[in-house]
Amino acid sequence: MISKLLAQNVIQINLFFFNLQSGRNETMLDLVKFVDKGVQVKLTVTGTLKGYDQLLNLVLDGAVEYAGNHDDPLKTTDQTRVLGLIVCRGTAVMLVSPTNGTEEIANPQLRADEPHRRHHTVEAPEPQPFLKSLQYSVKETLFPDDPFRQFKNQNASRKVVLGLQYFFPICEWAPRYNLKLFKSDLIAGITIASLAIPQGISYAKLANLPPILGLYSSFVPPLVYAVLGSSRDLAVGTTAVGSLLMGAMLSKEVNAEKDPKLYLHLAFTATFFAGVLEASLGIFRLGFIVDFLSHATIVGFMGGAATVVSLQQLKGIFGLKHFTEATDIISVMRSVFSQTHQWRWESGVLGCGFLFFLLSTRYFSTKKPKFFWVAAMTPLTSVILGSLLVYFTHAERHGVQVIGNLKKGLNPLSLSDMVFTSPYMSTAVKTGIITGIIALAEGIAVGRSFAMFKNYNIDGNKEMLAFGMMNIVGSLTSCYLTTGPFSRSAVNFNAGCKTVVSNIVMAIAVMFTLLFLTPLFHYTPLVVLSSIIISAMLGLIDYQAAIHLWNVDKFDFLVCMSAYFGVVFGSVEIGLVVAVAISIARLLLFMSRPRTAIKGNIPNSMIYRNTEQYPYSRTVPGLLILEIDAPIYFANAGYLRERITRWINEEEERVKTSGENSLQYVILDMSAVGNIDTSGISMMEEIKKIIDRRALKLVLANPKGEVVKKLTRSKFIDDKLGREWMFLTVGEAVEACRFMLHTLKTEPASKGEPWNNV
Repeated sequence: MISKLLAQNVIQINLFFFNLQSGRNETMLDLVKFVDKGVQVKLTVTGTLKGYDQLLNLVLDGAVEYAGNHDDPLKTTDQTRVLGLIVCRGTAVMLVSPTNGTEEIANPQLRADEPHRRHHTVEAPEPQPFLKSLQYSVKETLFPDDPFRQFKNQNASRKVVLGLQYFFPICEWAPRYNLKLFKSDLIAGITIASLAIPQGISYAKLANLPPILGLYSSFVPPLVYAVLGSSRDLAVGTTAVGSLLMGAMLSKEVNAEKDPKLYLHLAFTATFFAGVLEASLGIFRLGFIVDFLSHATIVGFMGGAATVVSLQQLKGIFGLKHFTEATDIISVMRSVFSQTHQWRWESGVLGCGFLFFLLSTRYFSTKKPKFFWVAAMTPLTSVILGSLLVYFTHAERHGVQVIGNLKKGLNPLSLSDMVFTSPYMSTAVKTGIITGIIALAEGIAVGRSFAMFKNYNIDGNKEMLAFGMMNIVGSLTSCYLTTGPFSRSAVNFNAGCKTVVSNIVMAIAVMFTLLFLTPLFHYTPLVVLSSIIISAMLGLIDYQAAIHLWNVDKFDFLVCMSAYFGVVFGSVEIGLVVAVAISIARLLLFMSRPRTAIKGNIPNSMIYRNTEQYPYSRTVPGLLILEIDAPIYFANAGYLRERITRWINEEEERVKTSGENSLQYVILDMSAVGNIDTSGISMMEEIKKIIDRRALKLVLANPKGEVVKKLTRSKFIDDKLGREWMFLTVGEAVEACRFMLHTLKTEPASKGEPWNNV
């Protein structure tokens, strides 16, 4: 051990001498000229410097300490205390200067051939050609993930392989697929198939479509997603919210009971346009449009839709044949209670019994996660038990409605069923756009959630393309809107799926059902389907997320509740529009009213922070330091002009009242100002004029490259501000202003003051 330490010391010594022989000064500590002369240390101690070392430990003779001023910690009083011969620890020394004045010395860190610079200056970025700047902006906007990076320095054949893997993710994982993975996917696929079959039938009824379409939509789209999708855990199928939304929007134009054929064709056409929209967003990488549906909006919208869907199922629970087409809670409840004489007690008892069975098994699976399959199998079990009960008791003769005959066979082609003529095409386009965006937002959110649990990433643009293609192909094969529903994906995740092969297994199970088992669903009671829907919808009312929004951000809670009540008391479209409008209004409010604040110095440091966040920070006498927390655009330029002027007025009034040093400098911290437009430049010019009229000086700290470039092009820096009044940091700006004010003193360290704690 001793020999190792000696070896390390030798290495350090050799390195030290090597640095001395390199001809470059390795330390800025050069106090030889001040030995035996009077020096001032940290403002409060003066004495004759007798010796020092490289750690700034000082030996002072005849040391005298000056007491601090209680009213102004930056100043000292005439009260002194003679200390004599002392040793100052280097860790406590922040400033050493000669008592008889200072002189400028050359920077020992610079080589002889390096230009002499007093401090680092703010530099403008090198000017770039317009086309190159435009290319960079487009790349950052549309390709933030740089998908072309993997193609660099690759030969032609490798680029072809990478291209196939990028557009068809199945080409990436299929070569590595093995039997062990298939066993897990097989179990997961069979499990989600047991849920997909009853849910598909139920959700199709919710959209006022034939029940068989729910099975069709669980066969073709999952196969398409298995080829194009990038999520391992997403289980594809129809959703209650998408079904409700499509049914509500199409029912306004066409009555599903009076003209079922036209209604069905419009559903296919709306699904086609939804797929075109989703695929276009993926191809042109415009997925950021979906981001306007904030988390709060989705929580409120889903909760409201789930409430409305649950209430509408009272039609099936009570066995009602005539029901309102409106979705608001008032119309639904009026329709329910105005037909009390038509309620069927047999249907009500059966519905409540199965609903209790579904909810109790889900509660059990929640408490015992290992038995997740119990809740997953319950919907299919309910369908089987309900069908057997009706078959043996002939309950259909006593008011219990059943599904009836389901067509046997695979999906028929529906290309010829599309409606591309007026006046119905506009309805199909509008329905497709709205339902497509909702389905896209839900599917991507679900996929990202489960990807986070397994520590892998999904490509949002690939998912959009996959969703779009599966809805386009689905619309041509008698399917309606599909996405990645949360309930089905959660079962897939808990069942231990490894790849999207679980979707293929589910599709094969549904295909087998379509070919051989559809006649068995003839006696399935509609009340069981209503119970399945209510059970699934209760899981979408995420009250815990709403409570979290209330605790964290009241405005997000307002957005959430606006979406919820808009859907419940208005309609699905109204709730969505209200929530998006409030979200956009909030975004505009953030842009037009950016935060500004006064910054102060954190004691015992060169750090400057918001005085509201750090109450113990101290403002600098004679200086007003303001921070701007947003880019400066036309939308907020007027507000910033008025707000900065008000800050100056308030500071001058405060200084006048307290009797402190008059305000001399206004420092704008531009650290958060990433960009500025011409309106912002005009605002800066107006602020400069306002400050000049008050005999003050404007100083800019840490302006970003884009801001410096535009201010330079507008001649603001050279003709109005002056480059000498721009600094890299607030600390440098403060020190320069203090030097101009002949204030070379800084506050003494106090044991009672807090340090740099966030």
